[in-house]
Amino acid sequence: MDQPSDENPPALRPILRWNFGQPAPAHDRDELSVEEPLEIRVRGRPVSVTMRTPGHDEELAAGFLLSEAIICRAQDVLRIEPCVRNEAGNLIDVILAPEVFVDFDHLTRHVFASSSCGLCGAATVESVQKQFPPVTSGPGIDATTILSLPPKMRQTQETFARTGGLHAAGLFDAAGELIALREDVGRHNAVDKLLGYALLRGLLPLDRHVLLVSGRTSFEIVQKALAGGIPVVASISAPSSLAADFAEKSNQTLIGFLRDQRMNLYTHPGRIRFQAS
Repeated sequence: MDQPSDENPPALRPILRWNFGQPAPAHDRDELSVEEPLEIRVRGRPVSVTMRTPGHDEELAAGFLLSEAIICRAQDVLRIEPCVRNEAGNLIDVILAPEVFVDFDHLTRHVFASSSCGLCGAATVESVQKQFPPVTSGPGIDATTILSLPPKMRQTQETFARTGGLHAAGLFDAAGELIALREDVGRHNAVDKLLGYALLRGLLPLDRHVLLVSGRTSFEIVQKALAGGIPVVASISAPSSLAADFAEKSNQTLIGFLRDQRMNLYTHPGRIRFQAS
C-alpha cells in the first residue's frame, strides 16, 4: 500500500487555548493543515490555480488533466517539473507528448467557470459523459468488505489525526485492500492526487476498484471517478442529487453515509453482495 508521505508537515501557530472556563498555560501551539495555491501549467501556459495542501503536486497535476480529458495514459506525459522561477514551489509545468492536443481556450474557460460557480446542469452532465463513457463492468463486492473500508482509511490519515483539517480519498481493490491514500484541504484535490497516482503508474482503468472519500460526494467527485473508470464511489457523508443522477447514468454504484456499520446505496446496488439472513 502506498502511504502518503509527510512532505509538508502541519504548520505550528501560537494560540490561546481556553479549557473549561480557564485559559491554558501561555505559549501553547496548535498544528494547522497547510493551504497554499498551486498554479498548474501545460507546456508553459497557465491553465489552473487551485488551493491545495502541498505534497504529491505531480500527481495532482496529472489527475487534474486526466479529469479534464486532456490526457488518458502515462505516455501522454513526458515530464512534470516545478517552474524554476518560483522559489516557493507553487508553480508546476506539465510537459506533454507532442501528439497530445490541448484546446487551451476551452480548458481555461472551463476551469474558471467551475472554480467560480461549480459544475451544474444537464448540459454539463451530458458533456462530461461524452468525454468519459459509462463504466461497463465492475466487481461484485461483499457488503462486509465495503463496511470495513472507513476504519482502514481513518487509520492511515496521519495528517488529519494531527490537525483535523484535511479531506481524504482512498483507493481500494475489490478485496478491501487500501492501494493508496491522499489527503488535502480540498476533497477534489485528494481525488485528483489518487487519479494522478494511478495514471503515472499505468494502473488505469481502475475498473476493479472502490473510491472512498471522507466528505460529501459532489457531482465533481463522481465525474473524476468516472475519468479513472472507477465503478464504485463511497463516502462517509451524503451525496448531492446531481451526483446521484450522474452515477445512475454512468452505471456507477454510489454509496453514502458509510459509517458505523451502515450505508445507503443510491445507484446500481447490484455490485454489492449481501449475505442472506
